[in-house]
Amino acid sequence: MATTGLTRGMGSFFKESEHPESRWSKCPHEYKIRYRNAAGRQTEESGFATQDKAKTRLAEVYHARKNSPQSQRKAERVQKYGGMSFSDYVAEWLKSQRDLGPTSLRNVDSLLRIHLLPAFGSRRMGTFDHKVVEAFIQDMERNGVGLATQANAFMSLKAILLDAHRLGLYEGSPLDGVKSPQYDPKRAVIPSLSQLHQIRDAGDDTFRLIANLMSGCGLRNGEVYAVNINNIVADDVYRVTEQVNQTTRSYARLKHRKAGEYRDVPLPARTRRSIEEYADTYGTVDGYLLRNPVDITRAMPHYVIDRQWRRIKKSGLAGIPEGMVLYGLRHFFASNCLSNGIAITDVAEWMGHRSIDITFGIYRHLMPGSLSRAAQLLDLGLAT
Repeated sequence: MATTGLTRGMGSFFKESEHPESRWSKCPHEYKIRYRNAAGRQTEESGFATQDKAKTRLAEVYHARKNSPQSQRKAERVQKYGGMSFSDYVAEWLKSQRDLGPTSLRNVDSLLRIHLLPAFGSRRMGTFDHKVVEAFIQDMERNGVGLATQANAFMSLKAILLDAHRLGLYEGSPLDGVKSPQYDPKRAVIPSLSQLHQIRDAGDDTFRLIANLMSGCGLRNGEVYAVNINNIVADDVYRVTEQVNQTTRSYARLKHRKAGEYRDVPLPARTRRSIEEYADTYGTVDGYLLRNPVDITRAMPHYVIDRQWRRIKKSGLAGIPEGMVLYGLRHFFASNCLSNGIAITDVAEWMGHRSIDITFGIYRHLMPGSLSRAAQLLDLGLAT
């Protein structure tokens, strides 16, 4: 592939021949050219008898592309944003992140403030490449930053740089060839059935309701605080429509969902009865069961149950497994589903995971015999 005498970005010319480049002028094979068209797609043309004709055609394409309205707009964007500092660019980028909820925005802000802005705040956007990104990851490793934080910081930087790449600031992605930090989450700590009973009975009625919803329907902490009796859409189906945001302490859309979206989850009879009995005993406000103990017009804040969970752990009244957190009640739901042969694709949907890879990564160890069972079943199908 030759670029001799060509302007950077113009493209290249070559021959599909067994002869080395030094003998192309005497080789009978025709020249071909390769370049990126106005849409950025790689394009090839053939049929050029001489090197000069191939170069002339590349120059024509290059100048046409450079003078096109699309290229002029790209040049304007590069001029505007290429020299902009990372901190100024991020300030504009954040305004466009309308799909992020308050908690996600708080997390991004924390990553920016602690990791990204100290590293890149004054760097010009047009100067990023894969070496700059690799150096950032290596610095985090040397400074002992946890893998989970490394992964989150990299994902935030990736989103920002991909946004700049779409504007045309880079010929190639500054992330090409970069190996992202590999975060391997610890295995989920899941209570046994007997431990679940002990944990559930160690708390008050509100705690028992929450434990039933997390272990019976797989709801997240914030989702159980928004439990509403009107969301029982069938005897065995509960519709998850919202959550209580930990930061704002108000009702908000579901994680990974747009406003108005929901997911339906299985509703075991025991869990349905716990909802109905709680409503009969304590009443509801617009169908909501759990309210702020000081002001029933407001949603229940997370700390109410968090404090009770800490008291239960400290009391020793329940056999809580070492390392288990309150979220372990939700893990029990997944474990119960998978151990009873329910498809992991269904479990991923019910738990509201963005991808089945997340479900598989967390609960893979709950399916240790799947390969053996598959081999046995396949063997039966092969029997003569």
